[in-house]
Amino acid sequence: MKTTGTIDRPLTYDPKKQAPMKPSTHEPLSSAPEDLTTSGANDSRQNRTREMQLIQEALARAHMHEQLRQAERERRAMRLATARRMQRRAERASMRARRALAMAVMQ
Repeated sequence: MKTTGTIDRPLTYDPKKQAPMKPSTHEPLSSAPEDLTTSGANDSRQNRTREMQLIQEALARAHMHEQLRQAERERRAMRLATARRMQRRAERASMRARRALAMAVMQ
């Protein structure tokens, strides 16, 4: 049985036999320049370093995206609460006007 290695526990410690990392497929194309060289341990190490840096950028981007979605949800909730409050106020004003009209007709 042949198991594949990880960054922390590579199959071999010989740099020339280590496979370079492949760019992640879930990131947008503009997030990282594509590495055209795919041989050698130095390129592999450089790819790993770049990928580790891009993880932080991707996390920050996801965090900002989530904060924007949360702010939009809060704005929508605030608009809905304001609209309901205005509707209740309009209904109370309408009832006062109907009551005043009824009182004027009865006298």
